[in-house]
Amino acid sequence: MDTGRRFAVPAGVGDWAIAAGVAALLLGGGLSGPHPAGGRELLGSVLLAAGGLVLAARRRAPRVVLAVTGLCAVGHLAAGFDVLAVSYLVAVHGAVRTGHRTVALAGSAGLLVVLPLVALVSGEGPAGEALGQARNTLEIAWLIAAFAAGEAVRQAERRAEEAERTREETARRRADEERLRIARELHDSLTHQISVIKVQSEVAVHVARRRGERVPDALLAIQEAGREASRELRATLEALRDDGTAPPHGLDHIPGLVKRFGTAGLETTLVIEGHPHSVPTAVSRTAYRIVQESLTNVARHAAATTASVVIHYRTDALAIRVDDNGRAAQTPAPTPGLGLLGMRERVTALGGRLRTGPLGTGGFTVQADLPTNGAP
Repeated sequence: MDTGRRFAVPAGVGDWAIAAGVAALLLGGGLSGPHPAGGRELLGSVLLAAGGLVLAARRRAPRVVLAVTGLCAVGHLAAGFDVLAVSYLVAVHGAVRTGHRTVALAGSAGLLVVLPLVALVSGEGPAGEALGQARNTLEIAWLIAAFAAGEAVRQAERRAEEAERTREETARRRADEERLRIARELHDSLTHQISVIKVQSEVAVHVARRRGERVPDALLAIQEAGREASRELRATLEALRDDGTAPPHGLDHIPGLVKRFGTAGLETTLVIEGHPHSVPTAVSRTAYRIVQESLTNVARHAAATTASVVIHYRTDALAIRVDDNGRAAQTPAPTPGLGLLGMRERVTALGGRLRTGPLGTGGFTVQADLPTNGAP
């Protein structure tokens, strides 16, 4: 048997244990000191016990528990039980810990005003002399201590949550970076070789058929295997690049994207050519990323005032063109960054082509042809 194993106590059990302990403490303190007899004794005992037991719900309803314990404190004082309202102090701690500082402060200020008045009106035994003693100062000190303890715990829990969130974000970011690194490695090491095998086999099949020769079964198998490997590799690269944390954007989101850049100060137009039709999800997602990255580069680096986005639906391909009127022709071409590199990888992975460069009339152009029939 593992003696070092730790067993966690459920939160509900712990809350009931604290509530029962506070109720027992209040009853013991009230009945051991001077207290009334008869009906008032019974009423005061019930209020003392209720004020403690209601603390079991302080996590679920901290404000309600704060109000109930405050009323119980007023009630048992009016009944003749001059006992420090420990249940209310615990309720203040719970309310502040859950972020209800204003409610706890307002309720405590009101209680500090009401309790001396109740003690003065009751006018019996120790309760009648409470106003002339240092009791009010003691209650203020205890309330300040409960408030400070609750705030300290709240801040500690917030820091712990922030640290945990930071660790999760760091781990997620590292995982994303690793996925992208693996995707680039696969792209650099396999895409070219598989494309060569696929193209060469298709050319060999085409030439044999043109000559009227019988195409060997082995060559047909190589051709089909090349196509399948290309499809699988594209799917793998897309899965590695997709973090899965949000629904993928596609062609349907491009109008909203263009509108957002237009409201940001870049005069942007969108033209749809051809007959729109459904395209594979990977193509739709890549089209959105190309337009997004292109417009982002225009807004950040091109010093352009206008940009145009043209999407041309063809029978077997989707053509995308993004032009701007920036100063690309007057300034040296920048070194391709991760944005252009990422676009090129995405397009190549789908078997498409990407062309980028300055326009003769000034500005910069990004053109992409994405096959929609599953083959380059």
